[in-house]
Amino acid sequence: MKAIKARTLLGLVIAFAALGFALPAHAVVEIQFWHAMDGALGKKVDLLVEKFNASQSKYRVVATYKGSYDETLALGIAAQLQGKAPNILQVYEVGTASMTNARNLYKPAYQVLATAGERLSPKAFVAPVASYFSDRKGKLLALPFNTSTPVLYYNEDAFAKAGLSPDAPLRTWYDLQAAALKLYAAQATPCVITTTWPGWIMLENVLAQHNEQFATRNNGFDGPDAELSFNTMLAMRHVALLSSWVKAKLFVYSGRRDEGEKRFISGECAILTSSSASYSKIHRGARFRFAVAPLPYYDDFKGAPYNTLMGGAGLWAMAGKTSTEYRGVAKFFAFLAEPEIQAEWAQDTGYLPISQAAYEITREQGFYDRNPGTDVGVKQLIFSGGPTKLSRGIRVGNHAFIRAILDEELEAVWLGTKLPKTALDEAVERGNELLQRFATSMKKPARRSAQK
Repeated sequence: MKAIKARTLLGLVIAFAALGFALPAHAVVEIQFWHAMDGALGKKVDLLVEKFNASQSKYRVVATYKGSYDETLALGIAAQLQGKAPNILQVYEVGTASMTNARNLYKPAYQVLATAGERLSPKAFVAPVASYFSDRKGKLLALPFNTSTPVLYYNEDAFAKAGLSPDAPLRTWYDLQAAALKLYAAQATPCVITTTWPGWIMLENVLAQHNEQFATRNNGFDGPDAELSFNTMLAMRHVALLSSWVKAKLFVYSGRRDEGEKRFISGECAILTSSSASYSKIHRGARFRFAVAPLPYYDDFKGAPYNTLMGGAGLWAMAGKTSTEYRGVAKFFAFLAEPEIQAEWAQDTGYLPISQAAYEITREQGFYDRNPGTDVGVKQLIFSGGPTKLSRGIRVGNHAFIRAILDEELEAVWLGTKLPKTALDEAVERGNELLQRFATSMKKPARRSAQK
């Protein structure tokens, strides 16, 4: 009789399984992760997520591409206000102030990590990167994820045609000008110098390299009531130099984003200032020898060059989730912070390793020997002696719109319709109107999400 009952029970179990009914078990906790990585980068994100999911059985991260950086941030904030936000949101660096000044949007990374007993110190990351995503006490607010910084690329074949050594000094902006004049005289390429992201590279980073202020209140780190102050003598000097290059046909404007990459890759332009993350595209597309050098600087400034600024994004744990979900987020964050994972991510994507340990792994594996120049951006960040209050980054509200204003005013300089001083003064005035609106919006009561 007992044997019959046992067989009957076993039959029911098999029948239920065949019909697709799950037997009672501990449910896997799903962690929603919204990001802005498309194409090949999106596939790399998927591979990281798959590796994490396979490494344990309690949590399942679901990565979803939500569009551009701007679109992902807007959708994430809108979803949070509706109580439908993901657990993790990727936010690019110019959106950081929108997060840090709206405390109801997120739960600080250091608190999330503590819920799972993870002890991830900001010291685990490259100093300029960690400080950018930390509060005043040095505690991590978000997890650094994809990081880049501006560098200089140059066409070695074009240099040879102009009689320039591939090792020609390009240390300062005036060294670069001397090389550009020879390239122009030799007609080595139709265009001599171009850039991507002009506001970011040619102003924000130039100021940081010389420890100069972009905005008051420590570049906005000390509160949303900062005011723009980037119309400095250095800024005017640099924009005036570039303006003279435009008139001399040494510098060609390509656009506000990464349009300059194509002109360099095609061989049209001999020199490009761009993100370190451009390396992989250039390596795949260029049909000439090229090299990478640090971003030039002015050597008559004491202490220069300081570190360049980081670009890229961090991962934010959104507010209002359960303690169980936060433990899953913490485990995923800790997984991403492992030096081996960071090294893999950097080598596969072209982004920079964001820890000394990940850099050492990458170096020991011979990546920099196989890909000369990919360590230039790392050294600009890691071996800079540490960031100052002004070189750690810029954290101002409406940063993307302010950068667009700056780019617009710089375009007027390239066209010759405005003098450098006028353009910078008007960019500051227009940008400060946006900052005032942002500061006012931060004072208004916002809908709060309860943190469980």
